[in-house]
Amino acid sequence: MSHLLTALTLLKAHLTIPDRHPERGSVTIEHVLWAVAVIAIVAIVVAAITNYVTTQSGRISGP
Repeated sequence: MSHLLTALTLLKAHLTIPDRHPERGSVTIEHVLWAVAVIAIVAIVVAAITNYVTTQSGRISGP
């Protein structure tokens, strides 16, 4: 009987211990936000380079 009581006490203690990592999902959200920021910066750089190349090619083939 004491083994059953010990097992139930340990189970209760295990279930009532607060989560040691309550912010586990915040790392994933942080990575997603950084990825979105990097994609936005890359998109701006690509747009600027494309605009520059288009402008320069227009000057080359101009009159």
